[in-house]
Order: sequence, then structure tokens, then C-alpha cells
Amino acid sequence: MANSRTKKRDKDDDRPVIWVGYGKLLKLFRERAHFTQQALADAVGYSYEQAASIEQGRRPAKAAFTDAAERVLDAGGALAVLQDDVDRAKLPSFFWDFALIETEAVSRFSYDPLLVPGLLQTEEYARALFAGHCPPLEDEIIEQHTEARLNRQKLLTRTPLVDLSFVIEEAALHNPIGGREVMRGQLERLLEVRALRNVEVQVMPSGRGFHPGLNGAFVVLETLEHRQVGYVESQETGVVVSDPANVSACGLRYGKLRSQALSAEESARRIERLAGEA
Repeated sequence: MANSRTKKRDKDDDRPVIWVGYGKLLKLFRERAHFTQQALADAVGYSYEQAASIEQGRRPAKAAFTDAAERVLDAGGALAVLQDDVDRAKLPSFFWDFALIETEAVSRFSYDPLLVPGLLQTEEYARALFAGHCPPLEDEIIEQHTEARLNRQKLLTRTPLVDLSFVIEEAALHNPIGGREVMRGQLERLLEVRALRNVEVQVMPSGRGFHPGLNGAFVVLETLEHRQVGYVESQETGVVVSDPANVSACGLRYGKLRSQALSAEESARRIERLAGEA
């Protein structure tokens, strides 16, 4: 009977495993340092409830908490080394598998027909998307998802550099997600990333007619081991594509999309015009 209850509890436990593991390690270092939960909370500048939630794996540790806990508990980097994984688990669960693969990318090419891609979103644009989720998300989940999306953007400037290409349908740039001011800031952000020599942004102009992206958004990625994968997503269902023939087809489609889209320079002029009109 006890085993049955344990299995059900485990099945219903939706805490990310990395948050639970981080919490157990935090508790180990706290007890070794002879700190109570309240003493640790006071030492790192958090409330008792916040610190206890992190230790119980119910809430993710932010980088500031980890830095303070490392110092106070003399953890020797054991907590800090988990921080990226803790942050990644703030993402929607359907995206976890691809998010992990994405950290090992040497190149990443994406086509987005409806929205500005997550790696290029401003904080305000991303938060507006999560705030409009159906069914509604709790405020804390909105913040966690927003933080995680912004954290993924380290890929833009990671060393070694990742070759990044984005083809965005022009319709996505006309849709004022979050309102006109938020959208203007988002368009200005697209212009800013042009300064990164590893990033190319192209606009697929409206009225182009048929092109290979009309079946939906997709990503083609190459890992550090030079393994190529694809990724497709719709209605909170994400699928990693590993079959070589399917990945090859995605690569072929993306090549055609780049050739049919506006050049990077033409795209920048189009975005500048739209920003001026927003």
C-alpha cells in the first residue's frame, strides 16, 4: 500500500528533477555549515518561504541566490555548476529536449512565420506572449518562462560563436504583440543584433507567393559533434527531428527560404521602415 502511494506521489510530482536535485544539494551544504533554513535565508537576503521552496525543489534558484549561497555555504562551485540547468528547466516542458541540444549548437537556422523568434525577443515582447497564454498562466510561471527565454539568448554571444540565421515572415513584424510601443522596441532589437557578425536576420516579404516555409516554423541545427537535427513546434508540442532524410529536407527548404527572402541589407531597411511606422 505504501509503495502504491509512493508511486502515485512520484507520478503527480511535476517538479523538474534538476530543481529537486539542486535543493537536496543545497540542504546538504546548509546542514554541513550548521545553518537552519531561517539562518540561510537571512544570510542570502531571501525570505524563509523563498529559501525553503528552493530547498524543496518547488521553486528555481536564481543566479543571485546561487551566488550568495555559494559564498555563505562555501559550496565550492557545486551549486553554480547547476545554474544553467536550473534556468533551462524554467522553459515549457515540451521544449526541454531541444533546449538542451541547442546549447551544443555550432549553427542554428530558423524560419518563423508568425512571431519574432525567441532568441531575438525583448523581455517585454516575451512577457506579452506568455501573459496571453491560453489557458492563463500564473504570474510566477510567466516570470519563470520569460527569464528562461532571455537566458537562452546567451547563445547569441557564446564562445565559440554560433552561426545563427533567422528568416522571419514579414507578417510577424506587423503584428503588434504587447502594443505599439513594445513592438517598436522589438523591431529596434532586430536592428541591434545586426552588429553581431555571427547573426543574420532576413525578412520574407508579404506577397512572395508560394515558398517552402508555408507548412510552418522549423529549425535546422548542427551540434558540436556535427550531428544535424531539426525541430518543429505547434500548439505546445515540440518534436526533435533526427531522421537524416527529414533533416536533409529541412536543410534544403531552409536554403530556398534564404534565397527567396530579402537580403540582410534589404531586410534591415524594411525593419527600419516598420519601426518608424510603429
